[in-house]
Amino acid sequence: MSVNSGFDELQGEADATPEAVAEARRRRDAFREALPKAEDVDRVFPSGSLARGTHKDPIHDVDLVCVYHAVDHPDWGSPGESAVAALEHTRSLIKEKLGHDGTDGREVRRCDLRNHSVKCFLDDPDDPDAFTVDVAPALVHPERGLWIPEKRTEHWIRSDPADLISRVAKRHKDWPLFAKLVRILKRWNSDHGCHMKSLVVEVLALDHLPAADRPVALSRFFTAAADAVWSPICDPAGLCGEIQPDMDRTVASAALEKAARDAAAAVEAAARNEDDRAMCLWRKVFGSIYPEPPGGCGSSGPVFIPAAPKRKIVDAPQG
Repeated sequence: MSVNSGFDELQGEADATPEAVAEARRRRDAFREALPKAEDVDRVFPSGSLARGTHKDPIHDVDLVCVYHAVDHPDWGSPGESAVAALEHTRSLIKEKLGHDGTDGREVRRCDLRNHSVKCFLDDPDDPDAFTVDVAPALVHPERGLWIPEKRTEHWIRSDPADLISRVAKRHKDWPLFAKLVRILKRWNSDHGCHMKSLVVEVLALDHLPAADRPVALSRFFTAAADAVWSPICDPAGLCGEIQPDMDRTVASAALEKAARDAAAAVEAAARNEDDRAMCLWRKVFGSIYPEPPGGCGSSGPVFIPAAPKRKIVDAPQG
């Protein structure tokens, strides 16, 4: 057991199982195959963390964008009732294709309207861990990106989910550890209060996770992010503005600073060949999902956070 093997074990806790990823993609692809059969649909493409490879375990949902032909919906894109109309139209299309009596399958149990998308329950909707597919209707914007309806304001907003996909893909191509470490950081965030949205963590990583070995990269990220959260974290495409304007910056920065102190001490301990101490410090950062050294960390060690069990997606019968 070593610091590096400890990080291998940590990665296994952050990553979804191959079976869970395959099942999430199968369910997502049922929508990708069915919805474009409608004459008014231009294309359907995946967005969200699964599309970017930055998903952590468990996979609770996947995201899709359904782009319509503007000529078939000339009133869409204008403020007012058209925003909700687009969401309702998408809900009807999903039920027609994949609902109880769907022409292309019976995957969907219930569809709810959200602010920008239709949330489709593929498991029992009363299950708090029910798997969902979120489908956002869209029109191509004449300049760049897409128009996405916003139910709350009855307006259409500009967005470009493909931009973030390409940015993450480039970082991962340049440094194959990038997406893996983003999953670890998302798991850290969820285990330590979830003060930041997952998307905030990912965007912070684009700017502040350096290409280095795992301990150094994570240590430098925590240090930089503790300062960065005091400034607005915005959509990298420059279209949607701040991602989480209501974030408690004081609490988020404090959590990041604590992780930064322990991570820096772990890196220093490893540099002195004090591997056991380094492992105990990384366990202090990540909790019990990072293993103890063979001799343990002692009674004065960190308070451990119980690791959540991995959840497999169950392909439940559709009623």
